[in-house]
Amino acid sequence: MANELANLKPAPGSTKTRTRRGRGEGSGLGKTSGRGQKGQHARSGGSTAPGFEGGQMPLHRRLPKRGFHNLFSKDYTIINVRDLNRFDAGTDVTAELLKSTGAVAKLGKDGVKVLGNGELGVALNVKAAKFSKSAADKIAAAGGTAEVV
Repeated sequence: MANELANLKPAPGSTKTRTRRGRGEGSGLGKTSGRGQKGQHARSGGSTAPGFEGGQMPLHRRLPKRGFHNLFSKDYTIINVRDLNRFDAGTDVTAELLKSTGAVAKLGKDGVKVLGNGELGVALNVKAAKFSKSAADKIAAAGGTAEVV
């Protein structure tokens, strides 16, 4: 018999019939259907929440709280002026352009901040959420503009 679409079958041993619980004692999973006798786990819906330790104080509540999370912190993606040398002179450098060209992997929810590490050799019009003082000075010194958006 040739391998035709009408005759295809799974490889031997690769499929199993599902277990039908509660279908007679002879099946091996009749009567209590593998749930044992009585108790919480024998009941429908009788499971505990993840992390429940039988009434003992759960580990996540026994451990002390640590650290501080500032709700007002800003999430900027940072890039240095040396990384802007990849663009041609006169280019309008925006967050979307940085993302599309792969200069940054992902954009922070508050935009891009340009830092002043390295040197800039081309005049660019950079539009970002924030600039360090040295970055703005280097962009201006190269003949470009640093515009806060």
